[in-house]
Amino acid sequence: MTTPPPPPPPGYGPPPSYSGPPLAEWGSRVGATLIDSLIVAGIIIASFIVGAVLGNLSSALGGLVVVLGYLGGIAFLFWQLYVQGETGQTIGKKQLGIKVLKEADGQVLGPGLSIGRYFVHILDGIPCYLGYLWPLWDAKKQTFADKILQTVVVRA
Repeated sequence: MTTPPPPPPPGYGPPPSYSGPPLAEWGSRVGATLIDSLIVAGIIIASFIVGAVLGNLSSALGGLVVVLGYLGGIAFLFWQLYVQGETGQTIGKKQLGIKVLKEADGQVLGPGLSIGRYFVHILDGIPCYLGYLWPLWDAKKQTFADKILQTVVVRA
């Protein structure tokens, strides 16, 4: 008696289904990014205004305020990314009721992955910003960065 041959390897088949919390809509993601960006821009613009006023008294003082404003904007951005890693939300995400989580286990990213995700978003812009639009038709509503890092943005 001979043994039957092994079954053929599985084909591509349908994509794996997502079974976590409801996914966030693209508009909510864009709105959260706009809120976060406006806050950082506001810090920098305020420093320019204060720097211009103080620049009339002393150009060195005005320049110092502008530099401190830039540093403050960058510090705020990294603080936001740290908080996102701990809670899944930035100020903008919290206002719009969404959060970013690991796809595999639904846990928050942690500060390191959150900061890394910010820089991996550069890949979303390389092919004519197509990666930022990808969630409009993707089954899991992920950008290229989300796919690479295996994260999802969900309704909180």
